Amino acid sequence: MSNAIRQLALAGVASLVLSAPAWADAPSADQRLRTLYDSEWSWRQAELGHVQDKHGHWSETGAHLPHVDAATQAAHLAYWTKALAELNSIQVDQLSPEEKINAAVFRESVETLASNVKFKTYEAPFNADTFFWTGLSPRSGGFPTAQAYRDYISRLREIPRYFDEQTANMRAGLKRGFSIPRVVVTGRDKTIEPYVVASTDSPLHTPFNAMPASIPAAEQAQLKAEGEAAIREAAAPAYAKLLAFIRDDYMQHARTTLAGEAEPDGKAFYRAQIKAFTTLDLSPDEIHQIGLKEVERISAEMEAVKAKTGFKGSMPQFLVFLRTDPQFYPKTPHELLAFTAYVAKRVDGKLAANFGFLPRRRFTILPVPPELAPIYTGGRGGLDSCLMNTYDLPSRPLYTLTALTLHECNPGHSFQAAVATEARDRPDFRKQTGFSGYGEGWALYMEWLGTKMGVYDTPYEDFGRLSYEIWRACRLVIDTGIHHEGWSREKAQQYLRDHTALSEHEIETEVDRYIAWPGQALAYKLGEMTIRQARADAEQKLGPKFDPRAFHDTILSLGSVPLPVLKARLDQFIAEGGDDPVDPNTGAVH
Repeated sequence: MSNAIRQLALAGVASLVLSAPAWADAPSADQRLRTLYDSEWSWRQAELGHVQDKHGHWSETGAHLPHVDAATQAAHLAYWTKALAELNSIQVDQLSPEEKINAAVFRESVETLASNVKFKTYEAPFNADTFFWTGLSPRSGGFPTAQAYRDYISRLREIPRYFDEQTANMRAGLKRGFSIPRVVVTGRDKTIEPYVVASTDSPLHTPFNAMPASIPAAEQAQLKAEGEAAIREAAAPAYAKLLAFIRDDYMQHARTTLAGEAEPDGKAFYRAQIKAFTTLDLSPDEIHQIGLKEVERISAEMEAVKAKTGFKGSMPQFLVFLRTDPQFYPKTPHELLAFTAYVAKRVDGKLAANFGFLPRRRFTILPVPPELAPIYTGGRGGLDSCLMNTYDLPSRPLYTLTALTLHECNPGHSFQAAVATEARDRPDFRKQTGFSGYGEGWALYMEWLGTKMGVYDTPYEDFGRLSYEIWRACRLVIDTGIHHEGWSREKAQQYLRDHTALSEHEIETEVDRYIAWPGQALAYKLGEMTIRQARADAEQKLGPKFDPRAFHDTILSLGSVPLPVLKARLDQFIAEGGDDPVDPNTGAVH
């Protein structure tokens, strides 16, 4: 980030469009909105230390790490407050249909960003499985150019400053009682250990092991030497300092309470987190009741599927059978990854019947990195890769792997991300703005869609799907139970144990995730219920005209949006007769 941009931000000037209230040429509402969100997006990317390539795309591999200190956070809040004031001055009824959607997405995202700064969530900058100290180097492979390596070395040199700012924020949080709960921090310090080594064994050295042949050998040697010096002199000592702080200070003084509502201004904070993750105005009590009803409904379906397996015992006995019988568990990491790949490839054969537009982008399947695997979820999908956890194989049942693959890989997160990259005529800020209710709701809906695609081969796999669905319904009960009703960690674990076939390891890691991340667990089921209800309405009202390809294209062509926006668009889809809005050959929206 340039010093000029940083000085403007810290001064609260944030000129761009925001300081110009006079409109000499009387631009239209659409023009004013475009200028606003384009300016904010460029400013935001610069603040994050991102750079533009020759094609105008923003990249995270610039020469600088972002500033995260309290003064910068205050400048961000001032900017976003001014942006929202400008947005409020634009009359929505004068916007074109597409810009109305852009306005809704922009408002929701900026309001969430501003809300997080108001509640100083930056003072607790990690959770149970997501950390600011990981991800500072690529998981595999190197960089394409010598300049990219020089930028990486520059970032390595900035790690001490970046960590010091994060540490100062965490100290401020501890002082006012705002922190990750101590029970969840415990053990997370081990994720820092691999980075403390000041040698070629450091994960930070990985890019230097895969330098492209296009960089001359002499320049490669020089870059490696500079990189190793940056790791030895700056990065590794910074990680060692951070590790000492987490172990000797943070873990000793982190709060012993669990509830989000137990933190400063806790009730308002938890309601804000619910809104941020679900984009819905629901109270904790309302969500708790929705969860209880869903758990009851899915439990009845699980009993019916259990009967199909031929098992004669009770549901608790069946769950013990599923958790302990060796036939349900992979013997090697390769077996788990191969099963995932098989499911993903089988789904490829079902896509054309369910989606009009198919993306060109492909993803790979990789194991979760070993330094993260012990405390990571079962899997996580993204644009380039779908990570599956091969740690502790006796806790990774194969009967849930079909649903997990549908959710994380294909046609869940990885597929959805690929479609998003090929979207036509969407502002830059929309291409990288995501809402959990939309994204996680889609992925959970994909687990259910697997029943329509015929990819669940056995009743056990279908039971695994239902176990995953009830797990997400349980999250509504558990998240609100912990953060609103004062549930203990043990009560939350027992609730999952009583209602799902999750392994003991998964139960522990999942509950810790909910404790550390108030509200995030609510997005999945509420998003999926929005899509399932809209589909049921479409099938009932459109009858034989209902085409799942058009329905799914409508959702994906919209991109990630708040759930009320998604609901309104699907209502429109039904009212217009269920026509597919997307050209299957180009992805262009009609």
